Amino acid sequence: MNTKTSKGLFLTFEGIDGSGKSTQCKLLAEALRAEGRDVVLTREPGGSPGAEEIRKLVLEGDPDRWSAATELLLFTAARRDHLERTIEPALAAGKVVICDRFADSSRMYQGLSRGNLRAEVDQLHALMIAREPDLTLLIDMDPETGLSRAKGRQGTEERFEDFGLELQQKMRAGFLALADEFADRFRVIDGARSVEAVAGDVLARAQDALA
Repeated sequence: MNTKTSKGLFLTFEGIDGSGKSTQCKLLAEALRAEGRDVVLTREPGGSPGAEEIRKLVLEGDPDRWSAATELLLFTAARRDHLERTIEPALAAGKVVICDRFADSSRMYQGLSRGNLRAEVDQLHALMIAREPDLTLLIDMDPETGLSRAKGRQGTEERFEDFGLELQQKMRAGFLALADEFADRFRVIDGARSVEAVAGDVLARAQDALA
């Protein structure tokens, strides 16, 4: 697989739980479609029928349902299916793919916070995925605010939120470190502002990448 496509644009959003990235994904998709662009809005885990089935396994239930290593294998399986069935075909057709989370989330959740598995994350990624996004937008946010927002959603997919504030604090620091590590593709956006202000920054970054 090529690491970068010359046709479409692969754009991912990352951030701690409750950072508002899912909302920003949707707003960006709407804005780019209004400009006449062909956009595929997708998410991880999920984004293909098989990957959506795995999503239920990893995001619902008891926090200790899976070990970090088992989780990593499940997420990688979901990502591989998503890549084959949704992302690669869309990019080959010249579309803009906007994805809510991708491999950087595995680098954080299984690589840093749930276990010290970063080497294994990178090995599996190189072996089975072998693609990085063209642009990654990190919505940065205070962990306490983010967790409060996330828990306020009252959904069923709260397995990771149930690990508590300490995990979210670790995650924020980890995401900011990733932004330094992959500075060529990461852009950090201050999420502690109005939805509209954040969306304006997001759109400007995406337009720069598309120019």
